[in-house]
Formats: sequence, structure tokens, C-alpha cells
Amino acid sequence: MQTSKKIILISVIFGCLFFLFGPEIVPSDLQPQEILNMAADNDVIIIFNSGGWGDTPLEGAEDFYPIIEGIQQTLNDWGYKSIVIPYNRTRDTFWGKISSAREFFSFFDFSSGVLARELELVVENSPDKKIIITGLSNGAVFATETYKKISNEAKDSFCALSVGSPFWYQTSPSKDILQLKSRTDTLVKGETQVLFSSLFKAPGRWLAAQLAGKNLTLGQALETPGHIYTWSSPEVRSEIVGFLEKKLR
Repeated sequence: MQTSKKIILISVIFGCLFFLFGPEIVPSDLQPQEILNMAADNDVIIIFNSGGWGDTPLEGAEDFYPIIEGIQQTLNDWGYKSIVIPYNRTRDTFWGKISSAREFFSFFDFSSGVLARELELVVENSPDKKIIITGLSNGAVFATETYKKISNEAKDSFCALSVGSPFWYQTSPSKDILQLKSRTDTLVKGETQVLFSSLFKAPGRWLAAQLAGKNLTLGQALETPGHIYTWSSPEVRSEIVGFLEKKLR
């Protein structure tokens, strides 16, 4: 019995040490030249960051992709060709999840710096490109931090769209970052009682979905009141369009 307790204690200690001091896992394999090749015939590059772990496929991000489609249609109406490039913040491995969890507590300090350097090389090699860094929820924090790490010399080629960033993340206003926050978003407002209730109910929703044969992730089961932003909403659409007009036209 004593031996089992020692093994458990040692395992917990090593786990905590790895969480605090383990190696950083670079989240994405995208390289600057790859981005340039993908965007060769496009004027605008939209970097896409989903919420949650940041590894939701583009077409599966029903909470954010419709907004990106609306942005693309708007750019097309203005005569710009654009391409959406997803950036996965988390590798689909156990250690990738651990590294991403640690990044969460540092506001993605390491991974946002990685992407910032990659994107700077893109505009260095193709200065005619415009890059919009976008993100929802946790992805909004990541998008903001990435933009903040872009050097002043390169910032004219960039802007950022931050949608529904959580209440625990605060940053100074910037004319180049649209901080889109709904007045009814409980995650933005920090209504902890409602958030804890949603967190408590999420496993039950997830289990019910699995039993019904539905493909629902635990993150999707975490329903956060007001944390929904749609392109069909006049407020959302007008704010984004007005922001892009200032930055691109």
C-alpha cells in the first residue's frame, strides 16, 4: 500500500514538473513559404483560429466559420481575392494537449510568438499581401497576442479580429484590432455562476449526444449563454465591415 502511494505521489510530482517546465510543442506545421504558395493568387490572407483547443477543422467550426465566409464575400464584393488558412494551436497528441494547456495560462505567449514570426516572413517576401488574424474565444486571445508580437515595421500589413475574448483576458484598445464583444455574452462579462452551471451540465449533454449517435465534442457541449456571434446579426456584420473598410479600403 505504501509503495502504491509513493508511485502515485512521484507520478503526480513528475506530471506537475512537466506541466510547468516541459518542452514547448510547436502547434502548427505551416511554414512561411507554404503560406505564400497557398496564397499566391490572393490579395488577403485570413488566419483562422477556432475556440476551445484551437484544433477544430474549418468546416466544423459552425460557431465561427460563417463569419469568415461573410468576410470573404465582403472582400470579394470589394474586388479582393482572399484565402482562409487555419492555424491549429494544439497538436493532436497527449503532450500537445499538455503544452497547449500550459499556453492557456500564459495567454499563448510562446505559440503566438511562433506564428507572429512566421507571418512576418510572409509579408517580408510578399509585401503586397494583407493579413487578417482572426480568432474566437480562446482563439481571440491568441489572435490578439499574435498581432501584438508583430514588429512595428510590419504592422501596416496586418490587422486582427478578436471575437468574444473571455473576461479573464484584458488588453489595451488598438485601432488595428477589432475587439468584438456582445453585451449578452456571459463569458465576456464573467458571470461565473452561469458559467459554472454550464460547465457542470456539459458532461451530461456530451453523454446524451454520444448515446444518440451524435458527434458532439465536450467543448461543444459546454453551452455558454450569449457566446454566439453570427454574420446574420446586424451588429456583428456592421462592426466587422466597418473595421475592414478602414483597414483595407
